[in-house]
Amino acid sequence: MTVPTTTADSAPPLLKSQTIPALLLAQAARYPGLELLVSGDGTRSYRELCDAVSRRATRLTAGGVAPGDHVAILCRNGAELLEWILASVWCGAVVIPINTAVRGRQLEHVLSDSEASGLIFDDEFAPSLSVVQHPLPVLRLIVRTGPRGHSAGHLEDRVTVLPPARRDGMPPAEASGSDIAAILYTSGTTGPSKGVCCPHSQLYWLARLTAEALDVRPGDRLFTCLPLFHINALTAFLQAVITGSTFIAAERFSASRFWADASRNGATITYLLGAMVSILAGRQSNASERDHCVRVALAPAVPADLVAPFRQRFGVQLVEAYASTESNLAVGAPATDQRPGLMGSVNDGFHVRVVDDDDVEVPDGAAGELVIRSDIPHALAAGYWRRPEQTLAAWRNLWLHTGDRVVRMPDGWFQFLDRINDSIRRRGENISSFEVEQVLLDYPAVSAVAAYAVPSALGEDEVMASIVVADPATFDVLDLMRHCEPRLAYFAIPRYVDVITSLPLTANGKVQKYLLRERGATATTWDREQVGFIVNRNAHATAPVAGQAD
Repeated sequence: MTVPTTTADSAPPLLKSQTIPALLLAQAARYPGLELLVSGDGTRSYRELCDAVSRRATRLTAGGVAPGDHVAILCRNGAELLEWILASVWCGAVVIPINTAVRGRQLEHVLSDSEASGLIFDDEFAPSLSVVQHPLPVLRLIVRTGPRGHSAGHLEDRVTVLPPARRDGMPPAEASGSDIAAILYTSGTTGPSKGVCCPHSQLYWLARLTAEALDVRPGDRLFTCLPLFHINALTAFLQAVITGSTFIAAERFSASRFWADASRNGATITYLLGAMVSILAGRQSNASERDHCVRVALAPAVPADLVAPFRQRFGVQLVEAYASTESNLAVGAPATDQRPGLMGSVNDGFHVRVVDDDDVEVPDGAAGELVIRSDIPHALAAGYWRRPEQTLAAWRNLWLHTGDRVVRMPDGWFQFLDRINDSIRRRGENISSFEVEQVLLDYPAVSAVAAYAVPSALGEDEVMASIVVADPATFDVLDLMRHCEPRLAYFAIPRYVDVITSLPLTANGKVQKYLLRERGATATTWDREQVGFIVNRNAHATAPVAGQAD
């Protein structure tokens, strides 16, 4: 395998320093007046964004942020979130963008586990912070982005105001491609969420290879509704920077407005997750759904039978590939060479195998775990923050074990089958069954629980929980849902609840979730969508969340 190179005249040269600040500086010099960022907060050219990030970085350094510090950010999607992310990295800090839906123990875990010394938050998320009881002794800089409207609880007394920005900005801190740019928290399976340590080079190459797969060209307009605290949207921005394109960040996905928003913004490339494709395809046809310029959408995990009808109806080619927060675009194919139901073949610079439980390679056509290596320095994540044992387990035998079950076809193309471990993926979000179970067990009437994935009609998964309760006759499932609302991200709250007499166990006491998954929802299963229960996404706990040990 060889490290991929680009020969197109329009593509930027491979930078000696593949860091985010170096990339932004190089492209600001190349395209100073070109529009780079469009959001509800306005627009910025390449030079304007670069200068704005440089000035914002002076505020952080004046507040005490130094190279190597960890800065957590809890802000709504948009230009300000992106600028805080870039400014943190510009200072040489490691950025931790937090999923704005997290609540209770999970939020407390991210703040404490990440060892963040800085926290930047929008006031609308102060109620989420108000129930955090962990003292967070490492946290020394807390910044609210706007006027105070809500209390941040015991953190309120530590909120400070940053000094004004220096007009001349500052040069970026010295960094290399191997340095960690971000820690992105992703679903844990047997414990709390893990922080994935993403080097600059990993983000750079993931963006570059994805841009090549999507055939992003100079002048394209890249439109995403996905949140910037996920690697998908974060690297979509870098795709725009690498290719001399424009990045358009919508605050959230709206099926009813999607095509109109894409048209209004002149979008040519977009980013969809499996459920989003199903939702758009399930809507009633209207004239506006072809009144746009979108030609390609990155759309992993789309059911094969939706690809051709989606292109025929909307005029958009869906592109499948394989990547994850820990890996890179190791498997893929150009937009012009897609096969529905298959992810593609191995990209230059990567080695991919399908192995059994003993890491022995299985023959073509046999299912096994996808494992990855790369010839490109620092193209994969550096491990899990503060989790040496889990890092060693995931990278055992010098291969990244993805936890995904796939099949390699005789012609070298790969088909995704399912996840091997106990994670759940719903509407593009990774959900820890462990964290769901912990919240359900906190409810006094629940004595045992198993949370697991069941298939969704929209693709990906729905969350289901089988629970054992002390008194089924008096158990109130609606009260259980209200218990979950302030303690779980809205997307993690179970759709299905089964009250059963006991959980199926192995001889050594482990829950046999595969039996529960095989049974799935039955006639006696409670379905919150069927009964019309709407999750309150803005619920906050009225009682403090107990501190969680590191």
